[in-house]
Amino acid sequence: MTAAQLSSIRDDAAALQDDLVQLRRSLHTIPETGLDLPRTQERVLTALQGLPLEVTTGTGTTSVVAVLRGGASTDAAPRTVLLRGDMDALPVVEETGAEFASTNGAMHACGHDLHTTALVGAARLLAQHRDQVAGDVVFMFQPGEEGFDGAGVMLDEGVLDAAGRRVDHAFAMHVFSNLKPKGIFISKPGPILSASHRLSVTVRGAGGHGSAPHHARDPISAMADMVTSLQTMITRTFDVFDPVVLSVGVISGGTTRNVIPDTASFEATVRRFSEVNAERLHAGIGRVLDGVAAAHGVDVEWDFEGEYPLTVNDDAETAFAADVIRELVGDDRYEELDKPISGSEDFSRVLAAVPGAFVGLSACMPELDPLHAPMNHSPRAEFDDSVLGDAAALYAALAVERLAVRS
Repeated sequence: MTAAQLSSIRDDAAALQDDLVQLRRSLHTIPETGLDLPRTQERVLTALQGLPLEVTTGTGTTSVVAVLRGGASTDAAPRTVLLRGDMDALPVVEETGAEFASTNGAMHACGHDLHTTALVGAARLLAQHRDQVAGDVVFMFQPGEEGFDGAGVMLDEGVLDAAGRRVDHAFAMHVFSNLKPKGIFISKPGPILSASHRLSVTVRGAGGHGSAPHHARDPISAMADMVTSLQTMITRTFDVFDPVVLSVGVISGGTTRNVIPDTASFEATVRRFSEVNAERLHAGIGRVLDGVAAAHGVDVEWDFEGEYPLTVNDDAETAFAADVIRELVGDDRYEELDKPISGSEDFSRVLAAVPGAFVGLSACMPELDPLHAPMNHSPRAEFDDSVLGDAAALYAALAVERLAVRS
């Protein structure tokens, strides 16, 4: 793509900025969680109306898939680029105080409303610049990223073949409310996000009076020992330079302070950054839980379930994306990460099947310190939607440039 063509995409994206902000804020007021996002899907479909797209919707989820057929002639067989934007929110009560804040008990606390809007913007830009698109573009509007494996559902429903042939390259973008000053793009080759697992544990003892614990088998004390012993196991089993993270987020047990209950339970999220640690984690967790249960004379049932695999960027596609960012917005707007981020993503499933890259974009509010701003998933997380034009322009430029490069 020539400098003039890039400039044209930037200018057209800037002209869309006000419309994109309006769409993002309308999506922000109606957050929906999980795989069923009917109102969000409706607004996306409305926003795409009139564009030269082949649009389909999912059956196992309220996804939207749109295909743009490029108009640029090419001597080689046409190829396809996929662009992903996730649409779902979180079950978080918003505390930002924004005039467009959600009031329905859910919140776009991870910025997916910006992703959806930027992808709509990219569809509009690429429709405008269709004569420069030397192939096809698949727009993947995905529900259920937040723990529901919406990407897996969409892969099962054939999103990678939506254009009639296999996707050749894939890109996704994610905004952050902290980490970097507003407008900075980030990525890295290789593993960029962790794999995630769910650990669910139930401890079964024998209840009794709180004044006489020697007549009971206390599941609460056993559970507390398990939680601390798991943390010790992590630090004594795994290399600090190939880390594992285990965080307990749910603890449940008992009904009143003077009754020892029969059962107690807890749930944890577990993250890792290499495949070699998957089996070691399973073995270490079992060893700790079974051993602590035996020491306390209680029974334990546990389930260690894989959720999302490692998100691994293709080296060449990451270098390509970095070059496009620098050409589009300048060298000072791209930074390569020196280590992965401990969040997880189901876009990992797409990157396991198709070479591509996952790119981050800071939408930190300019008046906040990026190192101390509320992070994604916080009820106070805020995202500066002035980045939407740049986000839409990057999606569009990635598609046009990647289809123009024949390697």
